[in-house]
Amino acid sequence: MKINKSIKKAARTLWKSAPVLLGVILLVSLANTLIPKEAYTMLFRNSPLIDSFIGTALGSVLAGNPVTSYIIGGEMLKQGVSLLAVTAFLIAWVTVGIIQFPAESVLLGKKFAITRNITAFALAIIVAIITVLIMGLL
Repeated sequence: MKINKSIKKAARTLWKSAPVLLGVILLVSLANTLIPKEAYTMLFRNSPLIDSFIGTALGSVLAGNPVTSYIIGGEMLKQGVSLLAVTAFLIAWVTVGIIQFPAESVLLGKKFAITRNITAFALAIIVAIITVLIMGLL
């Protein structure tokens, strides 16, 4: 009985998120068409530390939900962006909240919001490096 209830709940959640996923796929397709591949090579320098910093910075500003970040991350990998940069981007995408900062500072306090975002930014770089090292791809 619990399994059926869980399956129905998961299906409902997937159905509700389908428009967002479709929108992201369409936006990524549009970006792939409009942004030349050279833009990625100009932005990312194939330097592990610099690329992870750039990926973290992009993820911090372009915040979003985790499901859509994987689609964008996959497309970045197809464009030749390093796994380290994409991993840093994905971590920052869901943990650092520059866009949400005003609301977070009002609700939780400015000092807390600043501390949390700086800590999340630094840890996104560290976790990305450790993740890629563990996978043996750096």
